[in-house]
Amino acid sequence: MLRTNLGLRIPKGMRDLLPEEISVQEGLEERILELFKQWSYQKVLTPTLEYSACVQPDVEQEDSLYKFFDREGHILTLRPELTIPIARLVSTRMRGGEFPLRLCYGADVYRNSNVRHREFRQVGVELVGSDQELADAEVIALAVEAMAGLGLKNYQFNLGHMGIFAGLMLETGIEKELQAKLEEVLARKDMVGVESCVRQSGLPERVQELLLRLPHFRGGEEILDEVLGWSEQPAIQHAVESLRKIYQYLEDFGVQANVSLDLGILRGFSYYTGAVFEGYVPGIGFPVVEGGRYDDLYADFGVPQPATGFAIHLGNLLEQFPIPVVEGADILVYGSDAKEIIRRCRELRAQGKRVEMSLGVLGDEKAKSMALQKSIKEILRV
Repeated sequence: MLRTNLGLRIPKGMRDLLPEEISVQEGLEERILELFKQWSYQKVLTPTLEYSACVQPDVEQEDSLYKFFDREGHILTLRPELTIPIARLVSTRMRGGEFPLRLCYGADVYRNSNVRHREFRQVGVELVGSDQELADAEVIALAVEAMAGLGLKNYQFNLGHMGIFAGLMLETGIEKELQAKLEEVLARKDMVGVESCVRQSGLPERVQELLLRLPHFRGGEEILDEVLGWSEQPAIQHAVESLRKIYQYLEDFGVQANVSLDLGILRGFSYYTGAVFEGYVPGIGFPVVEGGRYDDLYADFGVPQPATGFAIHLGNLLEQFPIPVVEGADILVYGSDAKEIIRRCRELRAQGKRVEMSLGVLGDEKAKSMALQKSIKEILRV
């Protein structure tokens, strides 16, 4: 049956990857995962489908999930990220593990939102079982090293802390509905929305000015001293001192020059509780690295553990790298005797050669032309 026009297209936000594009993506992923391995992170993999009961409570916008029903009537969801599924995994099959656990992954995730890509590859790490600032510094330093290891130039990381915004909200006693709206527009860096929301909030003038400054308040360690003067709220004081320790550790790791403090960062998943960070590369107007601390998530699975981690949106980085010509087979075997062609191909493959077998009778000129078009290095007539 002839396919309709819709049958010739792919769903919005999805994409096909050609052999040369897959070659680049797999090469990048292999390099990153090898780096993770050097830092003692071990790879895990969770199912593409999870029960919605696992991921839904921690997703800001429920309609961003792809949902299905199974035969038993349970609601299933395509994983929107890996942090929550790994929390489930650790809390069940790895429950008796020796903490801290260092885990990493490379997998596709799916988000039904108004972004360019709704299916994309992520590689990332989760460091589970340590509440130390040194753990935060480790994952940030690892993220920076990953960008450097890919040969990217002029990348930049921004580091903030959820406790500063949370502390301001506690001090004002703001209603939860307004707080959620403020958090949403700040996380999206919607400056018009921030201005509108703050000016209509009825908050004290001083708090309004601080909230309006947050999206633009970035720099080095010197900005933390100013923040200490904003409030004596313990949440803010703790956040500032935590950021100071992390930032100083980053100097020890040799990556501080690539990291700026940015107090306007708020992450889009509700589980983040502490230090949060983003990584940018020139030419892409959104973060290609996102991460932070999430100390409350594991308690939801019955195994309370502090944790921190990050994800690299690998699919969004493909355009930063030249697409090479895909390397063809090592040798093309051709001739007129199919039995002999098969025998010779088997011999060569047993020697570790990548072999393309002629499926019909080829002449010498046709074989040379085919090898040239397919980037095959050698031809063998039998």
